[in-house]
Amino acid sequence: MNKEDYLINKLSSPYIGDDGAIVGDKIYSMDAFFEGVHFKREWMTLSQIARKAMLINLSDAIAMSAKPLYALVTLSLPSTISTTDIDEIISAIQQTAQQFGCEIIGGDTIAGERLDFSITIISESKNPLTRKGLKEGDLLAFTGILGESKCDLNRLFKGEKVADNSKFIEPVLRQEFIEKARPYLEVGMDISDGLFCDTNKLLDYNKIGFNLLIDISDEVGESGEEYEMLIGFKKEHRDSICQIAKTMNLELTIFAKISPNDKRFLCENHHF
Repeated sequence: MNKEDYLINKLSSPYIGDDGAIVGDKIYSMDAFFEGVHFKREWMTLSQIARKAMLINLSDAIAMSAKPLYALVTLSLPSTISTTDIDEIISAIQQTAQQFGCEIIGGDTIAGERLDFSITIISESKNPLTRKGLKEGDLLAFTGILGESKCDLNRLFKGEKVADNSKFIEPVLRQEFIEKARPYLEVGMDISDGLFCDTNKLLDYNKIGFNLLIDISDEVGESGEEYEMLIGFKKEHRDSICQIAKTMNLELTIFAKISPNDKRFLCENHHF
């Protein structure tokens, strides 16, 4: 068992298991975005870093078909960060939050050796999309084209530049698709650790297996930080969901069928 799973298993709260914790009609989620772990400052501008920090946190709410309401932002600021830098960071965070109707209502600031972000999102949903509910015969699909994020990350490690609209720099959140497709969806989550690992999480949570319908390359299945959607739905809703994606010019790939077995993808956990 990896350390992340070990840590989670030490907690006994019934709210743990989804992209966010559902308490009443509110959903609470939090992700860290740390320098040297998730990004290097030479890879991105401060605006890009701050925007991505907010986007990956908003992604949890979007993945649960929830409306982001409020954000709490904690920043660790190294001594090399100037007031002009702070203005750039805060401007990007606020603009990104406002784009999704989210208001920053507080947080904390500490001095540190790195530029680190820790953001909590409070969102709301009358019908949240969770990871629980897969049944035999359901179909699994993912949105968009996977693989670009890992490919561009490898370029950055080599000292090369990537485009400003690379999904590693600028994740695309599928808010409109989830809103329209929600009546037909059984389960959903965002793809942050790669299609292979996140599919395994979904299967483990539902104590069920799958059969592949198409071949998936390692380049596609192991690309993390995509923030596309992994969804599950009944086969009778296939045409409706595909039509929604088509009207939005959104690629949708149906790749597996849920089956009563213990099959899992081979994948390496990215944490620790």
